[in-house]
Amino acid sequence: QVQLVESGGGLVQAGGSLRLLCVASGRTFRNSAMGWFRQAPGKEREFAAAISWNGVNTIYADSVKGRFTISRDNAKNTVYLQMNSLKPEDTAGYYCAADPTGWRTGTTRVFYHYWGQGTQVTVSS
Repeated sequence: QVQLVESGGGLVQAGGSLRLLCVASGRTFRNSAMGWFRQAPGKEREFAAAISWNGVNTIYADSVKGRFTISRDNAKNTVYLQMNSLKPEDTAGYYCAADPTGWRTGTTRVFYHYWGQGTQVTVSS
């Protein structure tokens, strides 16, 4: 079992930066791949970024590639999403998720068994 709590969201102007954190409880975090997804009002939840259990493999959606960076600190049970050059279209609720298959950097929700409650990111133009 993994419980996930996100933080770090807020209101930022276009071009600005935010760093999201996801703190996990439970031993299985260290063996789990982690992902960040986002959901804008009226839209489906979509993949943003994922990282393997050891941090070696990462993958990004085309829409965030080059602007967002996912990382993790297993000693702190924490995964991060550094978001730079934010755009109004990045406005969404951001959710972290855990995939117990640690080597996999899945881009679809079906692989992720555990989800946080989300943190809101709003980018003003």
